[in-house]
Amino acid sequence: MNLLRALATVSSLTLVSRVLGFLRDAIIARLFGAGIATDAFFIAFRLPNLLRRLFAEGAFSQAFVPVLAQHRERDGEAETRQLADRTVTLLTLALLLVSALGMAIAPLVIWLTAPGFAEVPEKFNLTVAMLRVTFPYILFISLVSFAGSILNTWSRFAVPAITPSLLNLAFIAGALLCAPYFDPPAMVLAWSVLAGGVLQLALQIPALLRIGMLPRLVSPRVALADPGVRRILTLMAPALLGVSVAQISLVINTIFASFLETGSVSWLYYADRLMEFPSGLLGAALGTILLPSLAREHARQDAQAYSRLLDWGLRMTLLLALPAAVAIAVLALPLVATLFHYGQFGERDLWMTREALMAYSLGLVGLILVKVLAPGFYARQNIRTPVRIALITLAATQVMNALLVLPLRHAGLALAIGIGACLNAALLYRGLRRIGAYQPEPGWLWFALRLLLASALMALALWMVMPVAGWWLSASGWARGGQLCLLVLTGVATYFAALFAMGLRPSMFARRAG
Repeated sequence: MNLLRALATVSSLTLVSRVLGFLRDAIIARLFGAGIATDAFFIAFRLPNLLRRLFAEGAFSQAFVPVLAQHRERDGEAETRQLADRTVTLLTLALLLVSALGMAIAPLVIWLTAPGFAEVPEKFNLTVAMLRVTFPYILFISLVSFAGSILNTWSRFAVPAITPSLLNLAFIAGALLCAPYFDPPAMVLAWSVLAGGVLQLALQIPALLRIGMLPRLVSPRVALADPGVRRILTLMAPALLGVSVAQISLVINTIFASFLETGSVSWLYYADRLMEFPSGLLGAALGTILLPSLAREHARQDAQAYSRLLDWGLRMTLLLALPAAVAIAVLALPLVATLFHYGQFGERDLWMTREALMAYSLGLVGLILVKVLAPGFYARQNIRTPVRIALITLAATQVMNALLVLPLRHAGLALAIGIGACLNAALLYRGLRRIGAYQPEPGWLWFALRLLLASALMALALWMVMPVAGWWLSASGWARGGQLCLLVLTGVATYFAALFAMGLRPSMFARRAG
């Protein structure tokens, strides 16, 4: 398997989803602005979305994929299929219980996670109503993640990568076509979440049939007796913290933000959505293709190939994440203005979202590095080290929250997340070096210096050609969009031209994995 080609495939399909995601957010911002209704929805959506990242894409996938890859490598596909059947049985039962419980105790959940909303009964009641609609999303999207883990282990990356687009299409269709039929109209957003989960699961089923891995439900007692299932459960519990520190921090940030002025939750959400573009485009894509490849090399006990894979992942991360972080910081105002500054999304919303985005950008490289470094532990079924690091990072992030929220308000919460991600990445890197899982390949110093110089030249070029702030506030949407595209092309051309002039070539990043 050509890793660079696989990365290009996953990233390009992820790009489609991210572009649709921006269109979705632009429509939401235009129709609903940043107020009580959007604050309520973003809280109601964030909670099941958090559970998805914690249990499905986080702890579950990081525990499931290495065990699944090991079974396929050592025991054959029949045993692997049996493991999938037994795993999906327990997963489905657990998700049904969690969904039912979440709907039943929705008021308590909102009171615990957004206590400031209780002071505004209208906001609190709307959030509870939305949460009861969105909570079953965790059932469907976790099964989607389960199916995606199987497909990725079989190196079928395309379907899982394009699947998230269906959620964005559900949002767009719901907001544009169905909002007038709901009271309040923003309630359509909650129902769009549920519809999107159903559509995503439906797309995965034919792909599983094609590889003969569509799982079947079996007796829960038989499933619990399976050693592979027990191993997955053993790995899952501590992995909840190991791979999801940033998500836990976001929930705690929401608690802080719920006490700030109305709109703070929405400003953080819109900034976070912009950060998810490069994070998903690169970080999620790299993590997706690296985890099964690393698990296979570990099963084969090839330490040298394992280290080379990690080195390739780290170089690709810095090659693309460093300029992305610089560009987001420089272009924060053009990005927010072009995508969101319409209709109910006013000038103050623009400046407040820009503040949060600039703060988030300082941690982008760390956020993406975590997605590459964490699989280095989980592919080896090593849980203790990342859990210890996760606890340290979580504690440090909350200390920074308390210190930064008063002087910087919502932007301080974003900054704490970014600094925490960088700390997490640094500790993971040191841990991999300490256990001997990773040995850097030669040439890192000169490689890093070239990236820094090229990023600085790109920032200078963007600053020189970017219109002043007043232009972005008054120009039409089409004019902003055209100018932003020109700026992006200028940045990309400057960065890669500088790297080319300094001797970097695409062939240097070609890599194959078994």
